[in-house]
Amino acid sequence: MSSFKLEPLLQGNRRALAKAITLVESKLDRHREQAQAILEQVLPHSGNSIRIGITGVPGVGKSTFIESFGLYLIEQGKRVAILAVDPSSPIAGGSILGDKTRMEELSRREQAFIRPSPSEGALGGVAQKTRETMLLCEAAGYDVILVETVGVGQSEYQVAGMVDFFMVLMLPGGGDELQGIKKGIMELADALVINKADGDSENLANLTRQQYTSAMNLLRHTSFWTPRVMTCSALKMINIDAVWGMLVDYYYMAQEEGAFQAKRARQNKDWMRQLVNE
Repeated sequence: MSSFKLEPLLQGNRRALAKAITLVESKLDRHREQAQAILEQVLPHSGNSIRIGITGVPGVGKSTFIESFGLYLIEQGKRVAILAVDPSSPIAGGSILGDKTRMEELSRREQAFIRPSPSEGALGGVAQKTRETMLLCEAAGYDVILVETVGVGQSEYQVAGMVDFFMVLMLPGGGDELQGIKKGIMELADALVINKADGDSENLANLTRQQYTSAMNLLRHTSFWTPRVMTCSALKMINIDAVWGMLVDYYYMAQEEGAFQAKRARQNKDWMRQLVNE
Protein backbone atom coordinates (compact mmCIF):
# COMPACT_ATOMS: atom_id res chain seq x y z
CA MET A 1 0.00 0.00 0.00
CA SER A 2 3.08 2.15 0.02
CA SER A 3 2.40 3.87 -3.27
CA PHE A 4 -1.16 4.81 -4.06
CA LYS A 5 -1.91 5.61 -7.68
CA LEU A 6 -4.44 8.37 -8.15
CA GLU A 7 -5.27 7.71 -11.80
CA PRO A 8 -7.45 4.60 -11.30
CA LEU A 9 -9.41 6.42 -8.59
CA LEU A 10 -10.14 9.37 -10.87
CA GLN A 11 -11.20 6.92 -13.58
CA GLY A 12 -13.81 5.54 -11.20
CA ASN A 13 -12.12 2.25 -10.35
CA ARG A 14 -14.01 0.81 -7.39
CA ARG A 15 -11.05 -1.07 -5.92
CA ALA A 16 -8.90 2.04 -5.96
CA LEU A 17 -11.70 3.94 -4.26
CA ALA A 18 -12.14 1.27 -1.58
CA LYS A 19 -8.39 1.28 -0.98
CA ALA A 20 -8.29 5.06 -0.61
CA ILE A 21 -11.18 4.97 1.88
CA THR A 22 -9.38 2.31 3.90
CA LEU A 23 -6.34 4.59 4.12
CA VAL A 24 -8.54 7.50 5.22
CA GLU A 25 -10.22 5.40 7.91
CA SER A 26 -6.95 3.91 9.16
CA LYS A 27 -5.53 5.02 12.48
CA LEU A 28 -1.91 4.27 11.60
CA ASP A 29 0.25 7.36 11.29
CA ARG A 30 1.85 6.41 7.99
CA HIS A 31 -1.59 5.72 6.50
CA ARG A 32 -2.82 9.05 7.79
CA GLU A 33 0.00 10.85 6.00
CA GLN A 34 -0.83 9.01 2.79
CA ALA A 35 -4.52 9.74 3.21
CA GLN A 36 -3.76 13.43 3.68
CA ALA A 37 -1.75 13.47 0.45
CA ILE A 38 -4.53 11.69 -1.46
CA LEU A 39 -7.17 14.08 -0.14
CA GLU A 40 -5.13 17.10 -1.19
CA GLN A 41 -4.86 15.69 -4.70
CA VAL A 42 -8.54 14.78 -5.07
CA LEU A 43 -9.94 18.07 -3.74
CA PRO A 44 -9.94 19.80 -7.15
CA HIS A 45 -11.89 16.85 -8.57
CA SER A 46 -14.54 16.80 -5.84
CA GLY A 47 -17.71 18.75 -5.16
CA ASN A 48 -19.64 17.81 -8.29
CA SER A 49 -22.21 15.54 -6.76
CA ILE A 50 -25.44 16.02 -4.87
CA ARG A 51 -25.11 14.78 -1.29
CA ILE A 52 -28.22 13.40 0.33
CA GLY A 53 -28.55 12.40 3.97
CA ILE A 54 -31.15 9.76 4.78
CA THR A 55 -32.37 8.86 8.23
CA GLY A 56 -35.50 7.32 9.62
CA VAL A 57 -37.15 5.54 12.50
CA PRO A 58 -36.17 1.87 12.95
CA GLY A 59 -38.22 -0.48 10.78
CA VAL A 60 -39.07 2.21 8.26
CA GLY A 61 -37.43 0.26 5.44
CA LYS A 62 -34.38 2.44 4.96
CA SER A 63 -32.32 -0.19 3.18
CA THR A 64 -35.21 -1.09 0.86
CA PHE A 65 -35.74 2.58 0.09
CA ILE A 66 -32.06 3.18 -0.62
CA GLU A 67 -31.88 0.13 -2.84
CA SER A 68 -34.97 1.11 -4.88
CA PHE A 69 -33.82 4.73 -5.07
CA GLY A 70 -30.31 3.70 -6.07
CA LEU A 71 -31.55 1.37 -8.80
CA TYR A 72 -33.84 4.12 -10.11
CA LEU A 73 -30.93 6.58 -10.26
CA ILE A 74 -28.76 4.08 -12.10
CA GLU A 75 -31.54 3.71 -14.67
CA GLN A 76 -31.37 7.49 -15.07
CA GLY A 77 -27.69 7.14 -15.97
CA LYS A 78 -26.31 8.21 -12.60
CA ARG A 79 -23.51 6.66 -10.59
CA VAL A 80 -24.45 6.26 -6.95
CA ALA A 81 -22.32 5.92 -3.83
CA ILE A 82 -23.96 4.76 -0.62
CA LEU A 83 -22.16 5.43 2.62
CA ALA A 84 -23.96 3.43 5.24
CA VAL A 85 -22.83 4.30 8.70
CA ASP A 86 -23.08 1.08 10.68
CA PRO A 87 -23.46 0.92 14.42
CA SER A 88 -20.14 -0.35 15.77
CA SER A 89 -20.04 -3.27 18.10
CA PRO A 90 -18.90 -1.64 21.35
CA ILE A 91 -17.04 -4.81 22.30
CA ALA A 92 -14.93 -5.67 19.28
CA GLY A 93 -15.15 -2.21 17.73
CA GLY A 94 -15.89 -3.63 14.30
CA SER A 95 -19.04 -2.68 12.45
CA ILE A 96 -21.94 -5.04 12.00
CA LEU A 97 -21.92 -5.10 8.22
CA GLY A 98 -25.57 -5.75 7.58
CA ASP A 99 -26.09 -3.26 4.78
CA LYS A 100 -24.19 -5.00 2.04
CA THR A 101 -26.35 -8.08 2.52
CA ARG A 102 -29.54 -6.07 2.61
CA MET A 103 -28.95 -4.29 -0.70
CA GLU A 104 -28.30 -7.35 -2.77
CA GLU A 105 -29.49 -6.16 -6.15
CA LEU A 106 -27.82 -2.78 -5.86
CA SER A 107 -24.47 -4.12 -4.70
CA ARG A 108 -24.19 -6.17 -7.88
CA ARG A 109 -24.37 -3.08 -10.08
CA GLU A 110 -21.22 -1.68 -11.57
CA GLN A 111 -22.54 1.92 -11.19
CA ALA A 112 -23.10 1.58 -7.46
CA PHE A 113 -20.60 1.72 -4.65
CA ILE A 114 -21.70 0.67 -1.17
CA ARG A 115 -19.44 1.31 1.75
CA PRO A 116 -20.39 0.53 5.33
CA SER A 117 -18.26 2.48 7.81
CA PRO A 118 -18.21 1.82 11.52
CA SER A 119 -19.46 4.80 13.52
CA GLU A 120 -16.95 3.95 16.28
CA GLY A 121 -18.77 5.89 18.89
CA ALA A 122 -18.60 9.07 16.82
CA LEU A 123 -21.60 11.12 17.77
CA GLY A 124 -24.03 12.12 15.10
CA GLY A 125 -24.38 8.63 13.79
CA VAL A 126 -21.72 9.49 11.26
CA ALA A 127 -18.35 7.91 10.97
CA GLN A 128 -15.71 10.54 11.59
CA LYS A 129 -14.28 10.00 8.16
CA THR A 130 -17.57 10.25 6.26
CA ARG A 131 -16.71 13.69 4.90
CA GLU A 132 -13.38 12.55 3.53
CA THR A 133 -15.02 9.46 2.06
CA MET A 134 -17.55 11.68 0.29
CA LEU A 135 -14.76 13.68 -1.35
CA LEU A 136 -13.12 10.48 -2.59
CA CYS A 137 -16.42 9.22 -4.05
CA GLU A 138 -16.92 12.53 -5.83
CA ALA A 139 -13.42 12.38 -7.28
CA ALA A 140 -14.20 8.87 -8.52
CA GLY A 141 -17.09 10.32 -10.50
CA TYR A 142 -20.16 9.42 -8.43
CA ASP A 143 -23.02 11.84 -9.15
CA VAL A 144 -25.23 11.09 -6.17
CA ILE A 145 -23.96 10.31 -2.69
CA LEU A 146 -26.38 8.89 -0.16
CA VAL A 147 -25.33 8.99 3.47
CA GLU A 148 -27.45 6.65 5.54
CA THR A 149 -27.32 7.17 9.29
CA VAL A 150 -27.65 4.88 12.25
CA GLY A 151 -31.14 6.01 13.19
CA VAL A 152 -33.05 8.92 14.61
CA GLY A 153 -30.90 10.22 17.43
CA GLN A 154 -30.19 13.52 19.09
CA SER A 155 -27.11 14.03 17.02
CA GLU A 156 -28.42 13.63 13.52
CA TYR A 157 -27.54 17.26 12.98
CA GLN A 158 -24.04 16.14 12.12
CA VAL A 159 -25.24 14.41 8.99
CA ALA A 160 -27.38 17.39 8.10
CA GLY A 161 -24.19 19.41 8.47
CA MET A 162 -22.41 17.57 5.67
CA VAL A 163 -25.08 17.00 3.03
CA ASP A 164 -26.97 19.23 0.62
CA PHE A 165 -30.34 17.68 1.33
CA PHE A 166 -31.59 15.90 4.44
CA MET A 167 -34.44 13.41 4.14
CA VAL A 168 -36.31 11.72 6.97
CA LEU A 169 -38.20 8.50 6.24
CA MET A 170 -41.40 7.90 8.19
CA LEU A 171 -43.99 5.17 8.61
CA PRO A 172 -47.69 5.57 7.80
CA GLY A 173 -49.87 6.26 10.80
CA GLY A 174 -47.17 8.03 12.70
CA GLY A 175 -49.25 10.87 14.07
CA ASP A 176 -47.92 10.10 17.53
CA GLU A 177 -44.43 9.75 16.17
CA LEU A 178 -44.36 13.50 15.82
CA GLN A 179 -44.09 13.64 19.59
CA GLY A 180 -41.41 10.97 19.63
CA ILE A 181 -39.28 12.50 16.95
CA LYS A 182 -37.25 15.38 18.21
CA LYS A 183 -38.40 18.75 17.02
CA GLY A 184 -34.77 19.37 16.09
CA ILE A 185 -34.86 16.65 13.47
CA MET A 186 -38.06 18.04 12.01
CA GLU A 187 -36.33 21.39 11.71
CA LEU A 188 -33.40 19.81 9.92
CA ALA A 189 -35.50 17.85 7.44
CA ASP A 190 -35.72 19.17 3.89
CA ALA A 191 -38.29 16.48 3.20
CA LEU A 192 -40.31 13.87 5.05
CA VAL A 193 -40.96 10.77 2.98
CA ILE A 194 -43.57 8.34 4.23
CA ASN A 195 -42.54 4.89 3.08
CA LYS A 196 -44.63 1.70 2.87
CA ALA A 197 -47.55 3.61 1.33
CA ASP A 198 -48.99 0.61 -0.47
CA GLY A 199 -51.89 -1.81 -0.09
CA ASP A 200 -53.89 -1.28 3.09
CA SER A 201 -51.55 1.41 4.35
CA GLU A 202 -52.12 3.75 1.44
CA ASN A 203 -55.00 5.74 2.93
CA LEU A 204 -53.28 5.86 6.27
CA ALA A 205 -50.15 7.18 4.58
CA ASN A 206 -52.12 9.98 2.92
CA LEU A 207 -53.68 10.91 6.22
CA THR A 208 -50.26 10.90 7.88
CA ARG A 209 -48.98 13.10 5.09
CA GLN A 210 -51.63 15.73 5.85
CA GLN A 211 -50.75 15.64 9.55
CA TYR A 212 -47.05 16.08 8.89
CA THR A 213 -47.65 18.80 6.33
CA SER A 214 -49.53 20.92 8.84
CA ALA A 215 -46.93 20.18 11.51
CA MET A 216 -44.12 21.25 9.17
CA ASN A 217 -45.90 24.50 8.42
CA LEU A 218 -45.71 25.46 12.08
CA LEU A 219 -41.93 25.32 12.01
CA ARG A 220 -40.18 28.41 10.72
CA HIS A 221 -37.82 27.69 7.89
CA THR A 222 -35.13 30.16 7.10
CA SER A 223 -34.25 29.27 3.55
CA PHE A 224 -35.74 29.46 0.07
CA TRP A 225 -37.02 25.91 0.35
CA THR A 226 -40.27 24.78 1.94
CA PRO A 227 -39.81 21.22 3.18
CA ARG A 228 -42.08 18.78 1.39
CA VAL A 229 -43.94 15.78 2.69
CA MET A 230 -44.35 12.87 0.26
CA THR A 231 -45.46 9.26 0.23
CA CYS A 232 -43.78 6.36 -1.55
CA SER A 233 -43.48 2.61 -1.55
CA ALA A 234 -39.89 1.43 -1.92
CA LEU A 235 -41.01 -2.17 -2.17
CA LYS A 236 -43.42 -1.53 -5.05
CA MET A 237 -41.25 1.22 -6.61
CA ILE A 238 -44.17 3.68 -6.32
CA ASN A 239 -43.31 7.40 -6.35
CA ILE A 240 -39.56 6.84 -6.22
CA ASP A 241 -39.30 9.00 -9.36
CA ALA A 242 -41.26 11.76 -7.60
CA VAL A 243 -38.76 11.77 -4.73
CA TRP A 244 -35.92 12.27 -7.22
CA GLY A 245 -37.97 14.93 -9.02
CA MET A 246 -38.25 16.83 -5.75
CA LEU A 247 -34.47 16.61 -5.24
CA VAL A 248 -33.86 17.95 -8.72
CA ASP A 249 -36.23 20.88 -7.97
CA TYR A 250 -34.31 21.57 -4.80
CA TYR A 251 -30.99 21.43 -6.61
CA TYR A 252 -31.99 23.98 -9.24
CA MET A 253 -33.64 26.32 -6.75
CA ALA A 254 -30.55 26.17 -4.55
CA GLN A 255 -28.33 26.90 -7.54
CA GLU A 256 -30.42 29.93 -8.49
CA GLU A 257 -30.33 31.30 -4.97
CA GLY A 258 -26.59 30.70 -4.70
CA ALA A 259 -27.51 28.75 -1.58
CA PHE A 260 -25.57 25.70 -2.64
CA GLN A 261 -22.14 27.27 -2.57
CA ALA A 262 -22.92 29.20 0.60
CA LYS A 263 -24.05 26.05 2.40
CA ARG A 264 -21.01 24.07 1.35
CA ALA A 265 -18.63 26.87 2.30
CA ARG A 266 -20.24 26.98 5.74
CA GLN A 267 -19.97 23.20 6.04
CA ASN A 268 -16.28 23.27 5.12
CA LYS A 269 -15.66 25.82 7.84
CA ASP A 270 -17.42 23.61 10.40
CA TRP A 271 -15.43 20.65 9.18
CA MET A 272 -12.18 22.52 9.66
CA ARG A 273 -13.18 23.40 13.22
CA GLN A 274 -13.99 19.78 13.90
CA LEU A 275 -10.58 18.65 12.63
CA VAL A 276 -8.87 21.26 14.77
CA ASN A 277 -10.80 20.00 17.81
CA GLU A 278 -9.79 16.43 17.09
